[in-house]
Amino acid sequence: MPNPRGTPENLEPGKRKGEEPLTERMNIRMTKAMKEAVKAQDDPPEFCREAIQEKLDKLNQSDDG
Repeated sequence: MPNPRGTPENLEPGKRKGEEPLTERMNIRMTKAMKEAVKAQDDPPEFCREAIQEKLDKLNQSDDG
């Protein structure tokens, strides 16, 4: 009978290709339309991470300039 809790690999925090491990979580509020648009993406979590990082990069550029 298969293990109902999954494999040990499933219990480890997610990892991105060659970058820091994804160990932290955050809950946010958004409109229903935003949620549907995000869920329609191929990889919603990665889409959100990229969007947040893009905004942080823009903020850092404006602070440096």
